[in-house]
Amino acid sequence: MILNSTGNGPDIVLLHGWGLGSAVWAPVVDALAQRCRVHLIDLPGYSGPVTRMDQQSTNMHRQNPHEQTILANACARTPFDAPSRASTDSVSTFVKTADALSNALPEDCILCGWSLGGMLALQVAMQAAIQTENQASLRAPQRIKGLILIAGTPSFTQRADWPHAQPSSLLDAFSEAVRNDAATTLQRFIALLNQGDLQARALSRQMTRLALASPLPDTDTLLTGLSWLRDVDIRAQLPSIKAPTLLIHGEHDPLMPLAAAQWLKDQLPNARLEVFPATAHTPFLADPVRFARQASDFCHEITAR
Repeated sequence: MILNSTGNGPDIVLLHGWGLGSAVWAPVVDALAQRCRVHLIDLPGYSGPVTRMDQQSTNMHRQNPHEQTILANACARTPFDAPSRASTDSVSTFVKTADALSNALPEDCILCGWSLGGMLALQVAMQAAIQTENQASLRAPQRIKGLILIAGTPSFTQRADWPHAQPSSLLDAFSEAVRNDAATTLQRFIALLNQGDLQARALSRQMTRLALASPLPDTDTLLTGLSWLRDVDIRAQLPSIKAPTLLIHGEHDPLMPLAAAQWLKDQLPNARLEVFPATAHTPFLADPVRFARQASDFCHEITAR
């Protein structure tokens, strides 16, 4: 995992989704950094673009070698298993990645995840809630002070009792396409996730440029992410998450139906939902000004408590 940081204020950690690394956040980082300390994490198998933030991150780690060691150990503990493993192994690697991510986070941070990153954020928050409960008598410091879930869902794939999702056949088709031609598949994915957005063409061009700013993840990494989307279902654990949660969702999201976010709002004890009208799967790119304002306000609101 690679962590880059910039800005001052409450700590907010940004988690990217499937196929696109931390470069996807570039259009909103500067606005967020005006009021928050922004941390970008590239998940294992992804690498971010070389920017001015890399030097800032290097300086930070020179000042805090303990944090650098945590990140190195977390990355070393999170190898991706081969994508041909059974679904139980897929869920296991998801949980291990969330555990490694938790160890890399600054204390009392707000964890902001987009799409697959939102599922990881939910898993981290659930694990943190259990750990905090077990160590309540020790007054252990909190890892997660709040959550921001963009295009969030507890289960990307449809289940017998979960219609607010995608059929498994979609993931099967994407997995086969990734094996044959990962680069072309990623372009198709970008076009798909922007369907229904008033700015669909402009957003697709922007996201393609952002994707090209970093090396393409290897095939195993992409297939592992797709296996997570197919197998992970966090619905049962949601009541344990007490952290304040801001749900941001596009009105016309073609991948994560708005109904999934509305269900999350009802299940999470301290959640509120902000719907971005006429937007699809990337509301933070479709309306970056509104996103940065709402995210910054939320960070300051909960850290002031």
